[in-house]
Amino acid sequence: MGVYQGNDIRKISGGLKGVHRMKRKYEMGSPPTETKLSNKEEREIVRGFGGNLKVKLKYTTYANVVDPNTKTAKKVKVLAVLETPANKEYARRGIIVKGSKIRTELGVAVVTSRPGQDGVVNALLIQQ
Repeated sequence: MGVYQGNDIRKISGGLKGVHRMKRKYEMGSPPTETKLSNKEEREIVRGFGGNLKVKLKYTTYANVVDPNTKTAKKVKVLAVLETPANKEYARRGIIVKGSKIRTELGVAVVTSRPGQDGVVNALLIQQ
């Protein structure tokens, strides 16, 4: 089911505006992709406006973690979602978004990518 993201057809008072045209395909949106921590990897490819493709990461196990000291990147297993500034409930449910703190095999890292939009989890290791 699509989510309509065009102009609303209701007034602030609650009454209906005069509808002068129908909804358009390019005004259609979708609900947010909540990337969950799991023991499997699953991606969804969606066609966007202009034929562009968006890779949505549904489930993930691994993250690309960059160590700023050695300036190297490694693909490591994500063990847990510790904290999410966007929404406390996301951390409890194991959902990874940009800004989330995750525990990996190398240590604690902050997610720098948008997994639901980019299709990959990139993170930066935090020194403690």
